[in-house]
Amino acid sequence: MTRPYPPIEPHDSGMLDVGDGNLVYWEVCGNPGGKPALVVHGGPGSGCGTGVRRSFDPDRYRVVLFDQRGCGRSTPHASDPATDMRHNTTGHLLADMERLREHLGIDRWLLFGGSWGSTLILAYAQRHPERVSEIVIPSVTTTRRSEIDWLYRGAGRFFPEAWERFLAGAPGTDPDGDIVGAYARLAADPDPAVRERATADWCAWEDTVLSLEQHGAARPYGDRPSRARLALVRICSHYFSHGAWLEEGALLRDAGRLAGIPGVLVHGRRDMGGPPHTAWELARAWPDARLTVIPDAGHKGSEAMQAEVIGALDRFAGT
Repeated sequence: MTRPYPPIEPHDSGMLDVGDGNLVYWEVCGNPGGKPALVVHGGPGSGCGTGVRRSFDPDRYRVVLFDQRGCGRSTPHASDPATDMRHNTTGHLLADMERLREHLGIDRWLLFGGSWGSTLILAYAQRHPERVSEIVIPSVTTTRRSEIDWLYRGAGRFFPEAWERFLAGAPGTDPDGDIVGAYARLAADPDPAVRERATADWCAWEDTVLSLEQHGAARPYGDRPSRARLALVRICSHYFSHGAWLEEGALLRDAGRLAGIPGVLVHGRRDMGGPPHTAWELARAWPDARLTVIPDAGHKGSEAMQAEVIGALDRFAGT
């Protein structure tokens, strides 16, 4: 089975001024003369990690990572309730990616990322197809409102006790009401106790949805550092309560714009948070994409899923 590459450290990094008072952290690893690749992290609001660097052959790739607005090492940080979220939207993030590409002098790059990252990748590639060489996505999402409703309401059919607690965390919210919007308001409350409680309740629900998976950490949301959790929940609820500022179904409808871009989609059969049907729909709408469904994996992945991803990146390294 294909294994991750040894750990590597960045050889270049910086803070990119993207306007509106925002500075976006970026870093570059691997071969400075290698094939450019951009890692687009999930969440939204998770920040880029170090483990993902090991998916790329450091001798053949120039790997670019960045923390999206408001999270990780980017400033101002969304954990601070004074941080203005009006300038943190999908459109802003797409513009940031283009500004970063230009800043680094890259003509075209491979895009890699899953979950929310895949939504941002698809939106960017449909807007700038001439700048994308290939796409590799583990765990496909398009952040349709129907997908958001499944994650924060529909999945409650499998976890009714936990979902009832999640609903109770947003007092006064009707079971059929806007629970994500309610949490967005709580996550931005000036009272730190209110923000902390909403963050804990949100993370408990997210962990529950992934609790049937046999791989990965037991509490991937709840065990994050406090500041990172606060930013994650505030950004997630902000984006999801607005449908990521995307027209419903637009990324699938406009998948034809990806024609000519080779794509590899890898999805876990047991992904309760993002069931495989979205990946299936995208593969049918994008003729240059190949979908592999991994039987033992969920949203947190597995060794088999990781091997499939690394194999795809290895194949694209020479193109």
